[in-house]
Amino acid sequence: MPELSQETERTKTLLPFGAAEVTGPSMVPTLQHGDRLLVQYGARVRPGDVIVLRHPFQQDLLVVKRAVERREGGWWVLGDNPYAGGDSTDYGTVPEELVLGKVRLRYRPLGSGRRSAFALVRWALSAARPVLPDRAASRRLRAR
Repeated sequence: MPELSQETERTKTLLPFGAAEVTGPSMVPTLQHGDRLLVQYGARVRPGDVIVLRHPFQQDLLVVKRAVERREGGWWVLGDNPYAGGDSTDYGTVPEELVLGKVRLRYRPLGSGRRSAFALVRWALSAARPVLPDRAASRRLRAR
């Protein structure tokens, strides 16, 4: 589940993009604990997209899940890690107005400590990756 800074929350109407940080294992292997996300607010959501939404019962809590399918009343969302929980299997369909945006990019921060030149190059080549929709995952998750 990501945490969004209050400043990002206030400026989302001015800028269509914001940042979030992943905490927890619910989206492993797609997202890892500590990953940073670039979120596009107000983007059109389609099945297979990774999205940021407000938790239906704790609306001050933001979560990252995969939109699986539209149902009556909103989106059915699931985490990519079936053992983590905390998705629509627990709280049902998420109303459309609780969906904030679509995750566009995942980047990993540079860890602290001494690093070799090789490690820095390897990090630079793998630190930022687009988070693409996974239509196959949407079909697979729908079967759960």
